[in-house]
Amino acid sequence: MEVWIQHLMTQSLQWALFAVAVVTFFESLALVGLVLPGTVMMASLGALIGSGKIGLYPAWAAGCAGCLLGDWISFYIGWRFKGPLHRWKYLQKHRKLLDKIEHALNDHSVATILIGRFVGPTRPLVPMLAGMLELPVKKFLPANIVGCLLWPPVYLLPGILAGVAIDAPHTAQSSDFKWLLLAEAVLIWLAAWLGWRWFRSIRKKIAPASGLLSAKNLRWLAPLMIVAAVAGFVALQFHPMMPDFRHLLWRVFIA
Repeated sequence: MEVWIQHLMTQSLQWALFAVAVVTFFESLALVGLVLPGTVMMASLGALIGSGKIGLYPAWAAGCAGCLLGDWISFYIGWRFKGPLHRWKYLQKHRKLLDKIEHALNDHSVATILIGRFVGPTRPLVPMLAGMLELPVKKFLPANIVGCLLWPPVYLLPGILAGVAIDAPHTAQSSDFKWLLLAEAVLIWLAAWLGWRWFRSIRKKIAPASGLLSAKNLRWLAPLMIVAAVAGFVALQFHPMMPDFRHLLWRVFIA
């Protein structure tokens, strides 16, 4: 699948946009998105956008179309086959996760549909479970449309930044700058992940894990990582390569 997508991306602009739609469709499709390496492929597509081989806005539109189609088909599958799905042994293995999603959909359907779009394990499950619970279309549709409008650029962004960095002028400074960008990306990811774990531990008032990720350690580890990510971002603004990087990145958004 991944090799086929990469082959499509190298053929022409039309095939590249088709590849974007295919990736976002299967990433959103019920259960399929659980096994598809969609994040890696979205990063590869983002790199093509960052290097100027694909326009951001056509790719965004193609991503939205694939996302909406995958979610609507997933919703229909859940609604049409809710009986067999409830009895399916594969889903019973993930009963704990499914129960959490169903509970969230019953209590906060709009927020669950929006947030679930951005969480890997729940993305291909929320629309299907919404259909299984016979959630009214008037509740599902608006949140789903907003989620599918916001999700593609967020998941393409890391690849876009990488593509812009690759196209930056090759100098001794640019080599250091690329490593610093990578380090900052890791810091931001860790800050977001630890911050989310910290928030969950506060909200549920339980330790999400023992050892380093216990609630007690998260109280200082998460804020420390957030401060480090912010400090790294500010420090990057003073790097000599940053004006060139901002110029190249701006070209992606105005092209």
